[in-house]
Amino acid sequence: MTDPRDAELRRPTERMPRVNEPVVEEVVERDADYRRVRTVRTVCAVIDIVCWTFAIVLLVHIFLVITGANAGNGFFQFVAGWADGITLGLDGLFTPENASAATLLNEGLAALLWLVIGALLTNLISRVALPSEYRRAWYRRTVRP
Repeated sequence: MTDPRDAELRRPTERMPRVNEPVVEEVVERDADYRRVRTVRTVCAVIDIVCWTFAIVLLVHIFLVITGANAGNGFFQFVAGWADGITLGLDGLFTPENASAATLLNEGLAALLWLVIGALLTNLISRVALPSEYRRAWYRRTVRP
């Protein structure tokens, strides 16, 4: 007869070990490139987060300027301070009559450049630093017999 405790602890495909039975442990071996791959992917993730954060800050500033938000507000000043520091020197590139249009063009271009810079950096780092079997394959040639 079966023990009623087995029904509670058991999955359909395996029986749970009893208290005195030895437990079989699964050992997962990592390959030699594990640390390198993890480090490269972490660096690329940090670069992506920083570049996307800068682009979002610029887009929020564009939104606040276009909608005519109160420039004396603390949040507006905080976002404007960040936006002034990350515009990549594109502050006076476009000089239309309307200040909102100037902000849209200059900071919109800076936000786009931050996204392009992030994509280029992560692509370059992963192509150079990752082992060949972990790289993204853009082209594979298959020879058929």
